[in-house]
Amino acid sequence: MSKLFLKYLSVGVVNTLLHWVVFAWLVYNEDYSQATSNLYAFSIAVTFSFFANSYMTFQKKPTTVRYVTFVAFMGSLSYASGFLADRINLPPILTLVTFSAASLILGFFYSKLIVFKDIKK
Repeated sequence: MSKLFLKYLSVGVVNTLLHWVVFAWLVYNEDYSQATSNLYAFSIAVTFSFFANSYMTFQKKPTTVRYVTFVAFMGSLSYASGFLADRINLPPILTLVTFSAASLILGFFYSKLIVFKDIKK
């Protein structure tokens, strides 16, 4: 499992950079709320993450059901972290760090156990 996690982590590094750049742009240049910024940044990064992990990490065919399952869970996590950050006035950098750590760990297990799980016939 450690090799699998390392692959997931490497995709996550690129995914995180993409997410952070979009988030920062929207918060600091477009004056969007953290919740909205996090959701938009997530939407772009999650699509990259889904396809990269589908092909490189789990070596599974990407399907619409898998994509929707992955996006729904990760999107909920993304919005919830931004919403909570807005409620407690968390600085944007802490929102990013917290969400990135949570999405790495929770996303890996969710992907492995649910989204890309081997279906036995």
